[in-house]
Order: sequence, then structure tokens, then C-alpha cells
Amino acid sequence: MTTSTPFQSIYLQKIRQNRPLVHNITNIVAANFSANGLLALGASPIMAAAIEEMEAVPQLSSAVVINIGTLIGKEVEAMVLAGKTANRLGIPVILDPVGVGATPFRRQTVEILLNEIQFTAIRGNAGELATLAGVKWQAKGVDAGEGSHSLVEIAQQVAKRYKTLVAISGETDVVSDGLRTALLKNGSPMFPQITASGCLLSAVCGAFLAVAEKKRYFNALVEACTAYAVAGEVASKSLKPTQYGQFAVNLLDELGSLTPETVEHYAEVEYV
Repeated sequence: MTTSTPFQSIYLQKIRQNRPLVHNITNIVAANFSANGLLALGASPIMAAAIEEMEAVPQLSSAVVINIGTLIGKEVEAMVLAGKTANRLGIPVILDPVGVGATPFRRQTVEILLNEIQFTAIRGNAGELATLAGVKWQAKGVDAGEGSHSLVEIAQQVAKRYKTLVAISGETDVVSDGLRTALLKNGSPMFPQITASGCLLSAVCGAFLAVAEKKRYFNALVEACTAYAVAGEVASKSLKPTQYGQFAVNLLDELGSLTPETVEHYAEVEYV
């Protein structure tokens, strides 16, 4: 059964009011874009990966985002320590398992993280979440790839297995806590054509979860993905199909000017 109700934007304004500090352990490709995107949204980024800081930085932060895109040196140890610290402090932790199915090292790293840390949310593309679900999927590197399995079932399966929220990004985004599932129809085909667009979304999810009560995390994650998709949709309206560079700039601009009214006007959210 599918239901559609008027969408309410609650947490975007709270981000602007509270300016939550979001700790990002992210990849070298995404760091700059993620930091600028969080600033545009109204949050405050800190990009820190030194293991020596992984107890101190989460104590200053309202959320921790762990992104495995470019694993270097002792970064895995740092991620584990940061995640455990966040768990102890009771602040949300988000995992972006970039290209988890691409290499054995990435799969092993994600297994370690999932064993050691209780994640509030896991956000990735279809190929990445299919890997976590153990579902056969055709993917190359960090691309979403393609497969025949239901994304709703994949999201629900991963959410239940790891007792977490799941967000799968794609033409239609899927957000699930294992029981409730939302389908988000907004977005732009230009998103996959700019590097770090998914990584920024994970950071944005961190900002939204940072200002929400635990019992409302599902709603906050739905709003995070919807608001980001709406910003991209509006950003691409005046562009030619290949103006990817301008899309990246426009996306930051739209995140900065985004209002709850704009999100509510454009939002296409269905619950299944």
C-alpha cells in the first residue's frame, strides 16, 4: 500500500538556528565540496581524520559522518575510534560505504566498522547497499550499477540487519528503518555526473540528524534526502544537460537559499 501526504519541512530551519558542528572523516575527493555544502546549508563542518583527535573532535560535534572513499594510513582505526566515541556520547553516526563492493579491503573495512559501531544511518547508492544486503548486483567501482532486486527490500533488509536507518540514493531515493519506508521522487539526472554529490548528501544527512530527537530520526533523514534532492532539482532547471560544472555551483547556491516552503512545494514523497 502506498500513501502520499503533504510534506512538512521541520529540520531545515533548525539547522540554520543551531548551526550544528558535523565531524566528517571523508575522502580527499569530497572534503572541499562537503564542507562548502554544509556551510551553504547552514551547518558547520569540521574535517578531521587524525587518530589523535578522534576522541576530542566528536565531543565538540553534533554528528559524525564516516566516508570510506579514499582509505589512507590509520584512517580505519580513526573511524572506529570516532564512531565509538560518538556512540558513547549519544550523537548520530552516519556511514557512507563508498564502493564497498569494489575491493576486498573496502568490504573488510565496512565489516569492521559495522561490527564496532552502532550507526544511526547508512547512506549509499544501490550497488553499495546491495553489497551490504548480500544481493547480486552489477556495479563498477563506486558507480550505482544495476540489478533486478527491489531497492525497497534491500533497504529494509539492511536496516533490520544492522538496526539502523538506510537511505539509498538513485532516480528514486529509498529511506527505511526496516518497518517504515519512504520513496522520494525528487532529484536531477545531473547528480551522478558531479563527483562527491553522494558524499555531500551523507554530510547533509548528518546535519539533519544532528538537530533531531532520536525518535524522529527517520523523519529527519527523509527530510534531509528530500531537501537535497529538491535543491538539485531547482539547481538544474535553467541548465543545459551537460553543464555539470555549473550544476555543482548552482547546487551550493540552492542549498544556501533553500527554504522550508520550497522543500514543501516541490517534495514528492510516498510512504509504502
